[in-house]
Amino acid sequence: MKIPRAVERVIEGFERLPGVGPKSAQRLGFYLLHVPQEQLDEFASALSSLKKETTICKNCFSIGSTDLCEICSDDRRDKTFICVVEDPLDVVALEKSKKFLGTYHVLHGVVDPLNSIGPDDIYIPQLLERVRREGEIIKEVLIATNPTMEGEATAMYIYKQINEANPSIKITRIGRGLPIGADIEYADETTLSRALEGRREY
Repeated sequence: MKIPRAVERVIEGFERLPGVGPKSAQRLGFYLLHVPQEQLDEFASALSSLKKETTICKNCFSIGSTDLCEICSDDRRDKTFICVVEDPLDVVALEKSKKFLGTYHVLHGVVDPLNSIGPDDIYIPQLLERVRREGEIIKEVLIATNPTMEGEATAMYIYKQINEANPSIKITRIGRGLPIGADIEYADETTLSRALEGRREY
């Protein structure tokens, strides 16, 4: 059976997404043929406006709809406490735990020399600048990178840099409620709560 070009384009689009193989892409493409046109139009409109209506927060580099994200602009958040995470999805996961009431800093990756990703290729320089700029306000930095080899190396690098820049800031590492090799975004709320409560000082 020759697949119509319109369906092939949709399948090819799904195949470019992470974690979607050829068979899954085909199933999704053919499934959409049964979706009412109105819903397809809404879906297409949402995709079209995704990047137009979002931006990276100028303070924490998470994803928001304005220059200053909802968390950074919330006066009820503890501005003395920063949690450093790898990706915006980690912020979503930690917020679900309802245990962290500080602010965030999103790196958008980890230091990974094998893939030619150094500290300057992610938002580490901006974190260090933030620490220098807000040094008198910040009391604690919680490093919540994933417990992988790259995550641990990134955490150690950040620890050394912050400690040199401002030794008075308390630096902690997320507790071992997370198993080695696991990603924060996939952890359940109880595990994340325990990890936050069990954070340790470097």
